[in-house]
Amino acid sequence: MNTEHNPDQRDVVIIGGGAAGLSAALTLSRARRAVTVIDAGQPRNAPAAGAHGLLGREGINPFEFLAQGRREIQRYGAEFIEASVHTVEGQDGDFKVTFHDGERILARQLIIASGARDVLPDIEGLRARWGRDVVHCPYCHGWEIRDKPLAIIATSETSAYQAVLFQQWSNDITLLSQGIAFDTTARETLAAVGIPVIETPVSALRISDDQLTGVQLDDGHILPAQAVGIASGLRANIESLEPLGLDTVTTPQGVFLDAADTGETNIAGVWAAGNVIDPDLQLAECASQGSRVAITLNNGLIFSHAESAREAATQEKPS
Repeated sequence: MNTEHNPDQRDVVIIGGGAAGLSAALTLSRARRAVTVIDAGQPRNAPAAGAHGLLGREGINPFEFLAQGRREIQRYGAEFIEASVHTVEGQDGDFKVTFHDGERILARQLIIASGARDVLPDIEGLRARWGRDVVHCPYCHGWEIRDKPLAIIATSETSAYQAVLFQQWSNDITLLSQGIAFDTTARETLAAVGIPVIETPVSALRISDDQLTGVQLDDGHILPAQAVGIASGLRANIESLEPLGLDTVTTPQGVFLDAADTGETNIAGVWAAGNVIDPDLQLAECASQGSRVAITLNNGLIFSHAESAREAATQEKPS
């Protein structure tokens, strides 16, 4: 049910086809909007065997989850394009998204759901095991590594509390400080719950028969471990959005888009949802937020059109 506008222009272009973006697309396409989702095909959770904590789809392979989402949005007429976005520019009602191959797509409104990417320390073997037996979140992967000897590799002062958190899933935990000086309260807490701290830096992970067996320290000592916990740094995928002039917010984890609870940004017509604005959102929360942002956006379009119709009708009345 498109209102009067450029016939080559989509009602909404969604940049990012993860849980937030696909959920927004599902809601908007069911609302009879012309929707296009653009995604580069590199989901953050790609290394994981399964996505967890998602009611009704517990343990689903991340790629199958996304494929199912794409099938669902296409059922209602939404378009999906696998491509990388080079630049985004324009203003409310008239946005232009340019791909790296030079192709362009026009949009009345934008939803940014491009997510974030993990930044890991340069430790041999770490990246290759990421999402398998090297994990960041106990709520995502704690069950899968339960009761295993676990080494927490510190990346900031908050890693002390990450180690304490993981104790719900394993009682065999060692914290590797990596030169980080934890404050007195953190050290007292670690000692009180029985988590030892090793100061010697980590040089590599030890792997045998495709299984993590230990963490090698700079002095040659091997700490037995079957899993590693580490808080990655995060970077929102927002480089292509610079021409829009969107506000950002800097957190201990990185720089993210600044948006209201409704998804509205400082630029009219540009909305945001998911990990691109909040790195702590779980998969189900991203999907929920995407749907809510889509509803708010669609309501705005409906009532804006109604108000324009009212004003036009009022002006046409004879005095």
